[in-house]
Amino acid sequence: MSDLLQRIDEARAAIAARGGVTPKVGLILGSGLGDLADQIEGPVKVPYNEIPHFPVSTAPGHAGRLVIGRLEGKPVVAMQGRVHFYEGYTMEQITFPVRVMRALGVETLVVTCAAGGLNPAFSAGDLMLITDHINFMGQDPLRGPNDERLGPRFPAIVDAYTPELRQLALQVAQEMGISLQQGVYTAISGP
Repeated sequence: MSDLLQRIDEARAAIAARGGVTPKVGLILGSGLGDLADQIEGPVKVPYNEIPHFPVSTAPGHAGRLVIGRLEGKPVVAMQGRVHFYEGYTMEQITFPVRVMRALGVETLVVTCAAGGLNPAFSAGDLMLITDHINFMGQDPLRGPNDERLGPRFPAIVDAYTPELRQLALQVAQEMGISLQQGVYTAISGP
């Protein structure tokens, strides 16, 4: 077993030992959305600093814990806060929680964040559904030794943002009367 796989398994085991449901949906709750985790029923809360090898956020307002339970009846795990490249973490450390969520059973990942926009047709506070991304960070989470058990060296990303889930999000937003923009996310190293 590779060192990374071993660390993932140790983190998974520590989380699983706390009990709770086997999550199928992972939520990474960005700035301003951490309170969504308070709606999770039967929550098992695990601080990041109690999970082996898990990076701990230093960003203000990030609670720094996993919340596992049910949201609208669905088994979920939510990250209340996350780590950022500008905090000095490596890409391997930043992606580690996602790999652990996958090891826990997560099949669908929803990522949220607060970001600035360049499209003059958008207004401050608009919600945007990501259709694609451009990485201007100068770093890539796939760099370094590859273990095929974690995925291919060069994964196909043509549908990285699942078309069916994007369509569902648009449909639900329309039904609820929520304005939902669509656009391409450009990643920069920040801050």
